[in-house]
Amino acid sequence: MDKVWPVRDLPAGGGKYRASDYLEVGGGMAANAAVAAARLGADCAYWGRAGDDEAGLAMQRQLVDYGVDVKQFRLIAGARSSISAVIVSQDGERMIVNYRGANIPDDTSWLPLQRVMEAAAIHADIRWVEGASAIFAAARSAGIPTVLDGETATEAAFAAVLPWTDHAIFSEPGLRSFAGADSLHNDANRRAALAKARALGCRVAAVTRGSRGTLWLDGEGFHQQASFAVTVVDTTGAGDVFHGAYALAMGEGQSVAQAMRFASAVAALKCTRQGGRAGIPSRAEVDEFLVRQ
Repeated sequence: MDKVWPVRDLPAGGGKYRASDYLEVGGGMAANAAVAAARLGADCAYWGRAGDDEAGLAMQRQLVDYGVDVKQFRLIAGARSSISAVIVSQDGERMIVNYRGANIPDDTSWLPLQRVMEAAAIHADIRWVEGASAIFAAARSAGIPTVLDGETATEAAFAAVLPWTDHAIFSEPGLRSFAGADSLHNDANRRAALAKARALGCRVAAVTRGSRGTLWLDGEGFHQQASFAVTVVDTTGAGDVFHGAYALAMGEGQSVAQAMRFASAVAALKCTRQGGRAGIPSRAEVDEFLVRQ
């Protein structure tokens, strides 16, 4: 659950700051990606876990409101849901403080993995390593493309999930946590870091860089998708939205280059509007935007 305070400037130290508004909205990388895919027209389901507390119930209700199937979104008795404080400045930058929750078991035995073959594509984030590994392994066996949100994680987490991943899309902090502090110094280092991910079994390894676009490495070489020039209002959730759009594109059979362009456009349009989920564009808006580019 994201608790959002819009402010003029991000806090630079201790003290009191005045917010222009206050919002409570469901968040989470994979959950936001699911909302993005649903908003863009996909028949989408979210499999995950939260506590059976007020935040968990609210997140479940909101996903339903966005048209996401939550039959496999489990609310665990006695567990505490993950909650983030999100401070958003006028220029669209944000500061996030996250409480990861408590008493949420890692057990995957309840996941209906036989249903994976019904999907056109599978997306997961790196937070629930056991769940992502289980569903990606099932997807690999069924020939279903998988997309990983490579956010900041431990070496062990990446080692468990990347061998089952077809498309690993890292944030810059995520790539740094995977490949080391030098991985972002220049394109040669970025390419080496992405090659390290491909060596573990990924077909495509990419890193999103906000206004500087997206770089990716596949069997044909090193590529770049430039970002689209837009007036930024709020970057909250842009990376999650990118992942949801990319996974949808994979499910539709788009090429990697087409999917990168499509996902970049969806994320750019989201940044022109306030809110993570509220700012997600419709498919018609994205198609119209791309025609003008």
